[in-house]
Amino acid sequence: MSGRAFVKMHGLGNDFVVIDARKEAFIPTEEQSRLIADRRFGIGCDQFIIIENSEHPDADAFMRIKNADGSEVGACGNATRCIASLLMNETDKDNVTVETLAGLLHTKREANGLIAANMGLARLNWQDIPLSEERDTLNIGIKLPPLRNPVGVNMGNPHAVFFVEDAEAIELEALGPRLEHHPMFPERANISVASLIGEDHIRLRVFERGVGITSACGSGACAAGVAAARRGLTSRKIRVDLDGGPLFINWQEDGTVLMTGPVSTAFEGHISPELLHENK
Repeated sequence: MSGRAFVKMHGLGNDFVVIDARKEAFIPTEEQSRLIADRRFGIGCDQFIIIENSEHPDADAFMRIKNADGSEVGACGNATRCIASLLMNETDKDNVTVETLAGLLHTKREANGLIAANMGLARLNWQDIPLSEERDTLNIGIKLPPLRNPVGVNMGNPHAVFFVEDAEAIELEALGPRLEHHPMFPERANISVASLIGEDHIRLRVFERGVGITSACGSGACAAGVAAARRGLTSRKIRVDLDGGPLFINWQEDGTVLMTGPVSTAFEGHISPELLHENK
């Protein structure tokens, strides 16, 4: 069959088109990435993932991440767990290391088919988010009513977490794009709204930069867990309920964040050669 083989996967509905480029190199243009991610004219996904060979001796593979708008990003928690699952099945190992632009991410297979990924250190300095000026990242101070005073966390990508009474009541579709492009965030930011719904249990909705609202954002859940603990709302080990279901976050004492949740394979197929050509 002609065209590039792909696998469609998702973590709690945060979905990915995955191409294995370890034997035959493939670096998509921004236009190709947008077409493949388009839910009407392409396959449809939040992120387009390319598995490449890694030159790092401790990594099993390199994961390249393209957002639906064609931009490239450093980290994606749910994609990391999906790719780890593929590599575990391929190698018959329960622990694999995935290299990303954000660094090496260590993963392991847990009980009941869950996959855990250590998303690395939560970076909390204003330069690391990054912010456009020096601010206390626990209280950044910006506002767009009814949202105000987010917590800043970098989990391989920048996050701004707003704590609210009811995350469901926030018009994130309207507020997310404006805050994503706020002058305080020179590299844009993922915008989250979180509300406490129980002991060590929060509800989270995320507007991902370059994508929009997603069913589940793994790095967003990690950032929210760190932000909630920093604000004294929860302990360092919590459950985060996203639109697609729960993720379990543990901000460990060494400063790294462990995220655990399910992964699923939806279907396999081939991308038609026409779809891989840029529009003229």
